[in-house]
Amino acid sequence: MSVRHSLLGLLAQKARYGYELCAGFTALVGGKENWDVKPAQIYTTLARMVESGLASFSNPNGQQSKGEYAITPKGYDELMDWFRTSDIEEPHQDPFYLKLMLSLELDEVDASRLIVIQRAALFQELHRITEQRQALDPHNQLAQMLLMDKSAMHLEADLRWLDMIESRLDEVQRQPSPKPAMRPRGRPPSQSS
Repeated sequence: MSVRHSLLGLLAQKARYGYELCAGFTALVGGKENWDVKPAQIYTTLARMVESGLASFSNPNGQQSKGEYAITPKGYDELMDWFRTSDIEEPHQDPFYLKLMLSLELDEVDASRLIVIQRAALFQELHRITEQRQALDPHNQLAQMLLMDKSAMHLEADLRWLDMIESRLDEVQRQPSPKPAMRPRGRPPSQSS
């Protein structure tokens, strides 16, 4: 979820003050424990949105920090374009995978230990998500429950993936690590006619 597009969506509902947008975003994601966006990031994003013509800022009292933001026609068009596109996360851009692959080339790092550490962190996060989900009321917080379900399913998939890696770690360690194809440097040799 894009912070900018979320702010545009909130502004499409009605014009709001900056602090209302911070609170609205936090409520939308189910609390800071799920996505802790600092007010400074919200205000920086809003400033960029105003600068690029996606939102307007008005402050009838002349106080810079007390103004109200509104969506512009250009911002509304961008929001509608966002709604018409799909959102697929980049599952192949995984920091843990990079850490694990790099650890295979270093004698002082135990790849098996990295898996244990990662698994413990995933279980801890799964426990937190499960407790948070159980505290929700299905009669008026179903949307947040669905978000918690999605988060839990992602964590469970990551745990299964770790099991698969662990079962094949010896095999991966025996294989050569990925190396870039190096091209010769300098000028190509001259060709005589």
